[in-house]
Amino acid sequence: MLQRLLAVLLFLSAVSLAQTNPLSSVPATRLAHIRHGINLSEWFAQVYDPKGYTKEHFETWNTSADIALIKQMGFDHARLSVNPQPIIEASHGDSAEYFGYLDAAIKMILDAGLAVELDMHPDSDFKSRLAQDDDFVERFTEFWRTVAQRYSSWDADRVFFEILNEPEMHDAYRWYGIEAKVAAAIRRAAPTHTIIAAGAKWDDNDDMVFLEPLPDANVIYVFHFYEPHIFTHQGATWGAYYWHWLKGLHYPSSPENAAQVATLVPEARERLPVIRYGQDHWGASRIEAEINQAAAWARQRHVPLICNEFGVYRNADPADRSAWLKDVHTALERHSIGWTMWDYSGSFGVVTKKDGKPTPDDLTLRALGLSASTSQ
Repeated sequence: MLQRLLAVLLFLSAVSLAQTNPLSSVPATRLAHIRHGINLSEWFAQVYDPKGYTKEHFETWNTSADIALIKQMGFDHARLSVNPQPIIEASHGDSAEYFGYLDAAIKMILDAGLAVELDMHPDSDFKSRLAQDDDFVERFTEFWRTVAQRYSSWDADRVFFEILNEPEMHDAYRWYGIEAKVAAAIRRAAPTHTIIAAGAKWDDNDDMVFLEPLPDANVIYVFHFYEPHIFTHQGATWGAYYWHWLKGLHYPSSPENAAQVATLVPEARERLPVIRYGQDHWGASRIEAEINQAAAWARQRHVPLICNEFGVYRNADPADRSAWLKDVHTALERHSIGWTMWDYSGSFGVVTKKDGKPTPDDLTLRALGLSASTSQ
């Protein structure tokens, strides 16, 4: 009870400071570097290689050719997801080696003329410790201070610090207290760099409308968009169990198609969300209405906003996937919200890889408003 009270007081203190905070000081020229981006997953986080975080993996998963292709396809930045756990738990020597690989990756991105969002992207068990263990919060804060200090001399216009991806924290007051604490540590170590701040759970609209800005004017706020998950994650083997049954669910949605797909789901209670998807008539206007909620929050608080995750699992029909991406991209552009698609070469990818060679998906590029003619 006392812990929750302290978290609430810290959150209210942050809100009070934010209310007297000047308008955003993030330069427009800096925001212009993160308009159209791509996520680099499974490189420094979500590493599924059984060998784990190895020299071979770091040096071969993405190469200078991949980064050059990202630039060539028309993207202006990359979001580099990094699992902090191997660094926090490493000995000093191992930590130095890991940072060496990370330095090389960031430099490779910058040398290609791209900006980089350095995104702390741990597994759920790491975030669960933050939710329960105050000492671990101190370790995470000190870790971020070290990272910010390390990159404080790197190009502040093109290197951005994202505190934590999708915190998964059910106690929103505790999360905002942690976020304010970490942001302050970053700011002391890197006075001029821009921080990217998130909501408490999954970075969705519900988190966004509850959040109040931090007492720091040099912050960009973030949300993710995968609505409706029943379409964007159909066939996925994670998340809701019944998703893996789904196949051929179309976008825009229709009652007839959804009712037909629902017959693939054995349990009646899990067929209901599929049927409702059809009845909800998901299309461009519904997506616009959803994204407008986040845009309105940012407008009212005079802070910059980005959407640095959105995408569709490749199990969906390619034309439907393209239509959804186009509608999301159009809505984000209408509100002048910078975006970062999920992801480069994974199961949501803008390219497919065979034997390490990437092949751009022209349909996806066109949906994102990029020129398919740039691909090779």
